[in-house]
Amino acid sequence: MTLLLEVEQAHPLPLHGTFRCEAGELLALVGPSGAGKTSMLRVLAGLMRPQRGRVQVADEVWCDTAQGIFLPPQRRHVGLVFQHYALMPHLSALENVALPLLHLPPPERRRQARQWLAHVRLSEAQQDRLPAGLSGGEQQRVAVARALARAPRVLLLDEPFSAVDQMNREGLYQLLADLRRDMAIPIVLVTHDLHEAAMLADRLVVMDAGQVLQQGPPAAIHRAPRNARVADLLGIQNRFEGRWVGPSGQHGWGLLQWSAEAAGGIDVARLPLLTVRDKGRIDAGQAVHWVLTGDAITLLERPPQAAGEFSAMVSEARALGEITLLALALDAVPGATLRLTLSGPQRLRIEVGAKVTACVDLGQVHVMPVRGR
Repeated sequence: MTLLLEVEQAHPLPLHGTFRCEAGELLALVGPSGAGKTSMLRVLAGLMRPQRGRVQVADEVWCDTAQGIFLPPQRRHVGLVFQHYALMPHLSALENVALPLLHLPPPERRRQARQWLAHVRLSEAQQDRLPAGLSGGEQQRVAVARALARAPRVLLLDEPFSAVDQMNREGLYQLLADLRRDMAIPIVLVTHDLHEAAMLADRLVVMDAGQVLQQGPPAAIHRAPRNARVADLLGIQNRFEGRWVGPSGQHGWGLLQWSAEAAGGIDVARLPLLTVRDKGRIDAGQAVHWVLTGDAITLLERPPQAAGEFSAMVSEARALGEITLLALALDAVPGATLRLTLSGPQRLRIEVGAKVTACVDLGQVHVMPVRGR
């Protein structure tokens, strides 16, 4: 069962893009506030009619503006979970979950409601409490159970964990992982938390100003963002400017001139030339952005000896539990800082001011042309 969304409109707010979500897959919509993530969810749920668009689940068309088809929300069999729970405060958890089951006799309604609440790991005592008597995490479990009680063909989650403290959030992450194993339906998650999206989602849809900019597996997008804007939205820290020199003479590889962000009077021609992957899409002399994930950087405890190895000084070292966040100032590139996460015993020997060698995996450098120059 595949969920397909196509939307194209300019008013009342711009929305442009298409994506699909397979059964058993979790798709995360990410982007800044106002990017159009929740509006996409509203189109899927039937809460907003697009100017031009199509929504289809398996062989059932929920919306097709070209054919005049628009099913209302109650006919779409969508489970929708909101950020702030949206529970009826005067009803118990059990009664809240029973609301979508009003078509059943009361005994069966209660039986199924208890079954779903048990499925999200709430005890019978908790099931009989009003929402005010439950923690934020427990209320969100009730909201999830209510959404599932509708036997949805699609589950839509609109920032469902942002109002929950970190301890309860971890439990909800595990609950969502368990539900995915039990329910083979498309799940679409809206979140502003990039760590959450990368951890939970099979694929990301990166949005900005109502436009779908890029989509794909989280690791693939982080390694190869489509442009500098996507890199910024994903919080990729190792992003630099440069100039594409041209082919290196070795098939499939090209030369990249590393530009300094603050050259400090250094002759630009003396800045390092990097031999990186060349896809043959960038003209020689063109200004570029290029990115590198922290995973492509390792620290060596010896002087530089090969291409991609740079003398550096540790300018920042922040210990966070079992990992340390490092910032490295490069001797050869004034103003440029490499950032990486370090774990294991090596981090215990690293402190601010230490001299190290940063080894960059040049095969993982991703180069993007600067548009409009």
